[in-house]
Amino acid sequence: MLFSRASLLFALSTVVAAAPYEKRWFGGWGQGSNSDVLESFLDFGKRHSWRGRTTTQGQCNVAAVQMPQAPKPLPPPSEGLTLYHVAVGRGTQNYTCDLSNSTAIPIAAGAVASLFNVTCMSADSPTLLSAIPNIALELPTPTATDATSPINRDISGHHYFTDLTTAFFNLDTTLSTYGAGGFKKTNSSDAPSTAVKGQHGQGYGSVPWLKLQAKTKDECVFQEVYRINTAGGNPPKTCQGQQAAFQIEYSAEYWFYS
Repeated sequence: MLFSRASLLFALSTVVAAAPYEKRWFGGWGQGSNSDVLESFLDFGKRHSWRGRTTTQGQCNVAAVQMPQAPKPLPPPSEGLTLYHVAVGRGTQNYTCDLSNSTAIPIAAGAVASLFNVTCMSADSPTLLSAIPNIALELPTPTATDATSPINRDISGHHYFTDLTTAFFNLDTTLSTYGAGGFKKTNSSDAPSTAVKGQHGQGYGSVPWLKLQAKTKDECVFQEVYRINTAGGNPPKTCQGQQAAFQIEYSAEYWFYS
């Protein structure tokens, strides 16, 4: 299957390149053997501008793309399914606390995220893609609604929960129609020990990698979704000092199979 080239690369690299590099935290992507990758990313942003670009940036083939694996691998996509779409999510993991209970722990209350199309990046620049969640975590949560804005020209859609057990992915927007549906968690694997703890390298760790399956297969183009390469999102171990409801910033890759 062929896809439009993802504009998120240009949008993010332009934003990152606009700020002094040493003032940003990229979860280790500016250190050691990874420094060349980040320098290339920054240079790419400096050399490319949105001015004069069209909404379509070429095409790519994802038939041979391999999804990254967690240290404890998640089950593979079900037989007959193929890669359909890849997106980077940027938003918050949401939690609640029972303030009347001194020993209460945070309870997951869903998530909210904007999803951005990086399908072609998964084929053309997989190493660069693996750095995007760490970088996106340090950037402000997207709020622009202007369809001509660089960050929105390849928006895939939105992720939220319709109840405590149903993760909903709405990939139908005014710019594209990739499908929508509710999903349930079927498998979980801890994020790698090297995953970032949170923004600026401070926090409680990265949320697990997940496999999700459609609750109603007849109603959705894509049948399985993987959340991988997570950055941030974990809550504190206790509710001490927390509000009744609070959010933790996170980013992650979402891989959709149909």
